[in-house]
Amino acid sequence: MAAFGGATSASASRLLIPSTKCRVSLSNSASLSSISSLKCLRQSPLLSHSFLHQKRSMVQVRSGNFSTVTSPKGLASDPDQLKSAREDIRELLKNLFCHPIMVRLGWHDAGTYNKNIEEWPQRGGANGSLRFEIEQKHAANAGLINAIKLLQPIKDKYPGVTYADLFQLASATAVEEAGGPKIPMKYGRVDVSGPDQCPEEGRLPDAGPPSPASHLRDVFYRMGLNDKEIVALSGAHTLGRSRPERSGWGKPETKYTKDGPGAPGGQSWTAQWLKFDNSYFKDIKERRDEDLLVLPTDAALFEDPSFKVYAEKYAEDQEAFSKDYAEAHAKLSNLGAKFDPPEGFSLDDAPTTAAPEKFSADKYSSKKRELSDTMKQKIRAEYEGLGGSPDKPLQSNYFLNIIIVIAVLAVLTYLFGN
Repeated sequence: MAAFGGATSASASRLLIPSTKCRVSLSNSASLSSISSLKCLRQSPLLSHSFLHQKRSMVQVRSGNFSTVTSPKGLASDPDQLKSAREDIRELLKNLFCHPIMVRLGWHDAGTYNKNIEEWPQRGGANGSLRFEIEQKHAANAGLINAIKLLQPIKDKYPGVTYADLFQLASATAVEEAGGPKIPMKYGRVDVSGPDQCPEEGRLPDAGPPSPASHLRDVFYRMGLNDKEIVALSGAHTLGRSRPERSGWGKPETKYTKDGPGAPGGQSWTAQWLKFDNSYFKDIKERRDEDLLVLPTDAALFEDPSFKVYAEKYAEDQEAFSKDYAEAHAKLSNLGAKFDPPEGFSLDDAPTTAAPEKFSADKYSSKKRELSDTMKQKIRAEYEGLGGSPDKPLQSNYFLNIIIVIAVLAVLTYLFGN
């Protein structure tokens, strides 16, 4: 089987947000110009209360062509941003027919895992390390920079998503959008921080080793996968083409690839190389068409006695193949990953952002005295001016802006009044 299937690298960094000790409150003053309005800037819990109702605080750090953000507490990736990123990936697949390279990208980021190494990230696996140039230059990763370049605008748009999650999301979505099974994915993968944490070259499978079956076992057993999973994952070659300028295998073009879709050229394993089904096993078994690719590692699936049991089964039973493939893909995508939260989360039952509380001016008093009707009306006017109402809660960050504006006005009024 062939090896699984851009921006310059830069080390990522994090910025810490200093905790604010400034607090703001609105007192029961008759006028915003009163001295008590100025004193309350330090004394009441309003500003800290408002911050507690913020969805999150994120800082984006630009580093080369990549960005890193502080993550929501307890989650490596933002579930809402992941869902939105998935929709953008679907649109990308629809327009550019880049399903195969997205599958390969996810596989190659995860496929460096070594079960014999416990420490993260030394053990490799799905950790986003493939975004760094040093790993992109590994021979098995030739051409994958094109996939990363396609995904980079989505990463920039959704900075709360880790590269590790984005790569695996793109891979699973590509399979599903090509007609394949739904992959039982989970998310929350933590990214490595720099190129010094990339795995060494040589952990991914080769297309034409001297002993193909033994080579496949050496590579996949190191990851903790078995013969059934090796054969099932090999079936993903139903998607895509091999380009000789990248892998050294295949024809420059065939009757199936000369007109695209997408960039023309290369040699595919199946006639309909953008459709996910069990055609790969049927075509490898029959070998009736010279325009379809058969690598030494492909042929080994029907030559090795243990592999052949599963290859024959999948050639006859597409449903069995789809089921086993989905399970194997999900397992591969989790290899070596460090999850936050530790159990990960599914987009189907991901935690959603709680709805903002309905407006109540009384909640924002210091509790020492009731807010005056005049002050409540002023807060209400600002609140409704930005679209809020008792039945339409306003996002907390807008309310914070209101408080800041009122506080600034209070200070200026006091200063000019004197």
